[in-house]
Amino acid sequence: MSGRWKIFVVAAWMAGSSLPAARIKELVTIGGVRDNLLIGYGLVIGLKGTGDRQQTIFPIQTLANMLSRMGVSVTPGTMQVRNVAAVMVTATLPPYAAPGSRLDVTISSLGDSPSLQGGTLVLTPLKAPNGEVYAAAQGPLSIGGLAAGNAQTGVQVNHPTVGRIAEGALIERAAPTEPPGASGLKLQLRRPDFTTAARIAAALNQKFGAPVARAQNAALVEVAYPAEFRTRPVEFIAALEPIEVPSDRVARVVLNERTGTVVIGKEVRVSPVAVLHGNLTVQIATTLAVSQPAPFSQGQTTVTPQTAVEVKEEKARRIQLKEGVSIEELIQALIGIGSTPRDVIAIIQSIAAAGALDAEVEVI
Repeated sequence: MSGRWKIFVVAAWMAGSSLPAARIKELVTIGGVRDNLLIGYGLVIGLKGTGDRQQTIFPIQTLANMLSRMGVSVTPGTMQVRNVAAVMVTATLPPYAAPGSRLDVTISSLGDSPSLQGGTLVLTPLKAPNGEVYAAAQGPLSIGGLAAGNAQTGVQVNHPTVGRIAEGALIERAAPTEPPGASGLKLQLRRPDFTTAARIAAALNQKFGAPVARAQNAALVEVAYPAEFRTRPVEFIAALEPIEVPSDRVARVVLNERTGTVVIGKEVRVSPVAVLHGNLTVQIATTLAVSQPAPFSQGQTTVTPQTAVEVKEEKARRIQLKEGVSIEELIQALIGIGSTPRDVIAIIQSIAAAGALDAEVEVI
């Protein structure tokens, strides 16, 4: 296979028929224990002529307002600055975060600045969706990329309009996290599944020797405190998190046509089916023929385009899948006849549409 198209097939195979076991810590989250998203609007200064252009008005207005609060009176229309850029600052406030702790922040250009390299974020309050300020960010940016030259002859590495400040935000207010319930906990499954929820409840009841857990639905398991942990909820959470539970999942095939990636789970099954696949290629090539007149003649040099069209249709290729064939054998058969990633993805989608693939097909 030539060009950028390469196929990567990843299959999750386990020895025998045993189910993969995972800790409850990886399968659930504790109800009320959650992250909080923060956002703020600020300015990055100190840029070397790569700030927002004059067409972007709001950075100049913001700078004028900031200087006004510092006692400097300026008129936005008379300001000519090239080293200031308006940015949006985002961060994630973890549960139980206390004032004085620090957060990593991400800074993204909001205007038309070509690069934030070398810039410094000035003091920016970070707010939650309720409008309350929970942190303040400030400091020099690390962008992990560069941009040089102009749009025609320039070079760009990664994304110079997005930067990051490690521990660049200082928490000013405690995270709004709910404490564990007085009578018990609510375990929320990261991937809702009825089978996994029932297994978690059964594992907890077996571990503590009492019916302390009950699966309410595919995404929620309610757990009551055992007698020895009623006044020690933290120790109870620490005791249940390491318990291993055989997790279940829906059979799924994930296709990514942009990168040629096919990810297949162990539970995927293929029913008997016949696949007939062909390929049609149309190639159009244009060449320029130059007609040069004889010396000292009155003729003129002309350029005549010549277009050639070539159509190539390959013979149909046939694959017969019998009872008990695995998805791995299907992929190997498709690769063996020279199928491209586009072919593999199209064939898997067609098999699923025919009802011969016992799995969910997700295209990303």
